[in-house]
Amino acid sequence: EEIGITGRLPIISFRAEDAEGILLPHNDELVITVEVAGFDVNRVFIDTGSSIDVMFYDCFAQINKHLNLELKPVVTALYGFNGGEVMSMGEVSLTVALGSGDTMKVRMVRFVVVGAESSYNIILGRTGLNAFQAVVSTYHMTIKYPVGENVGEIAGDQLTLRSCYQTTVSNNKQMARKQAK
Repeated sequence: EEIGITGRLPIISFRAEDAEGILLPHNDELVITVEVAGFDVNRVFIDTGSSIDVMFYDCFAQINKHLNLELKPVVTALYGFNGGEVMSMGEVSLTVALGSGDTMKVRMVRFVVVGAESSYNIILGRTGLNAFQAVVSTYHMTIKYPVGENVGEIAGDQLTLRSCYQTTVSNNKQMARKQAK
């Protein structure tokens, strides 16, 4: 049960219909659009293997044009970006909204901001997903989460994902060429 809410949480399940419109078979990652601090942010990579939530600096800078936020200093080394180590620039806590209308759910998410290049704007990891009690199905390219007695749902964008993948592959090839020189 959710703390502070009486009654039971809804059952969250996935059906064959949830995969309609998905190009199958696939092994695609899940990429969605969310609202962060009142702004729509696309290219949000859902990474259940990440223990932290990451915002790339370019995304932070776009949001910060309107909000005048300050990064809290934090010294954290992140591994796995472009095969190496990246130091964080700081952290910031912002509201994140999944869904819309009656199934919108808003939570505060603490992002570690990094200056690494990425085709994504945000990596939403386990910490952020757990704040929403989200259930992820990469097969269905969907996230479902409880909203009171109802279930909210946000579908992934397979075409955006494939565009991000192509950008990443292209950037990695360019980096490899530079390193070979």
